[in-house]
Amino acid sequence: MSKQNSPAPNEAAGKSRDGFTSSFGVLAATLGSAVGLGNIWKFPYVTGANGGAGFLVVYLLATLLVGLPVMIAEITLGRKARADAVSTLRTLAPAGQWWWLVGLSGVVAAFLIMSFYSEVAAWVFAYVFKAMRGDILSSDPAVTSAAFGALISDPWQALLWQWGVLLLIGGILVCGVAKGIEAVTKRLMPLLFVLLLVIGVRSLMLPGAAAGLAFLFTPDWSKLSASVVLVAMGLAFFKLSIGMGTMITYGSYFRAEQNVPLTTVRVMAADLFVSMLAGIAIFPAVFSFGFQPAAGPSLLFITIPAVFASMPFGHLFMVLFFVLSAVAATGAMLSLLEVPVSVMVGRFGVSRLRATGISLLLLALVGASCALSNSVLADVKPFGMTFFDLFDYLSSNILLPLGGICICLFVAWVWGRQQLEEALSNQGALANKQVVAMVYLLLKFITPALIALVMLRGLGWL
Repeated sequence: MSKQNSPAPNEAAGKSRDGFTSSFGVLAATLGSAVGLGNIWKFPYVTGANGGAGFLVVYLLATLLVGLPVMIAEITLGRKARADAVSTLRTLAPAGQWWWLVGLSGVVAAFLIMSFYSEVAAWVFAYVFKAMRGDILSSDPAVTSAAFGALISDPWQALLWQWGVLLLIGGILVCGVAKGIEAVTKRLMPLLFVLLLVIGVRSLMLPGAAAGLAFLFTPDWSKLSASVVLVAMGLAFFKLSIGMGTMITYGSYFRAEQNVPLTTVRVMAADLFVSMLAGIAIFPAVFSFGFQPAAGPSLLFITIPAVFASMPFGHLFMVLFFVLSAVAATGAMLSLLEVPVSVMVGRFGVSRLRATGISLLLLALVGASCALSNSVLADVKPFGMTFFDLFDYLSSNILLPLGGICICLFVAWVWGRQQLEEALSNQGALANKQVVAMVYLLLKFITPALIALVMLRGLGWL
């Protein structure tokens, strides 16, 4: 007999189960998961380098076809089951089928990502204090590059900052969903927007700022190619925190009356807005002082300090910039660590305090291999990659896209249209049959095919 319609493990608990308490709390927490350092150090540069406004058009279309349907599917499954990523698929799948392994792969992906992402976040938090002390206040990129190199090559600094970040995130999670995740993200997300606006206004006031805006927004259709379209699809998939169990987990905390499609569209729009604000805050200043645009760590830890050191009141704005970067990293880490914590609480009946402690201990041990990838373990390269790069490769190129494809197949081909329609319409309370039909069509055919292309490109097979 099928278990597809059986109640979820936590449904019997009803209102006793912790969850988000307001629509704004839902939006803030979900947006906090989607917004990360990639919004600051990658997306604006990729946009400018691949056609500006032309790339944005392609990215928006890719998001509607690739990222948004999977996000809707994951949140819907989590809300229906009211359970962790593994229990959700175990509960909703027919008896005897192994779909719960998709949830397990999401847990593994979240753990691997947290292992190296926590080290990147550690650099950001370290730079907040370095900026406050003026240690990186130099307009010479050679000086800022040396400062960054000294940080990541010092094993004790790398480990201690990573462990400090893990303890901070763990301390928030111990407080629970409503009093921890929701309470913190409801404060951090508005702060993120305010800091971006303040720095953006200052950046636009600099002479030559127009060159930075032109880099970001001038459409250059000649740069659009099949390769650029694949880049846009990859960003659309990876930027919304899907394929790693986070949205299933957060979906389980959604309120029953929440309009899932509308919420996901708002998250998508706000996530894009943050990325554009980050570009406005960064690139006008970069071009104003004659620096070369870049992406990744070199932008955040080498170029940005040199840029802000070149402007009046640059010390203050440098501190604000790294504070907002720390805010962006915090929301993402909360959702990542919540995935294994929720599994231990839901599947094994472990207390939240103990589950958080076990997760932190495991991350401290496994994540240490990433923290030391630029120092004592720099020459240890399984499969030709450092542990930092290996965990990134496994999660980004295999586990996440594979998980996204499987979620599409499960919802469209196993769970079925009727179940999806009941869930997305809140049991008929919402008149959104056209939306459901479109989401179902995308999940059944289009979205998994496009994610497969992203996966093939990531593996170097396309």
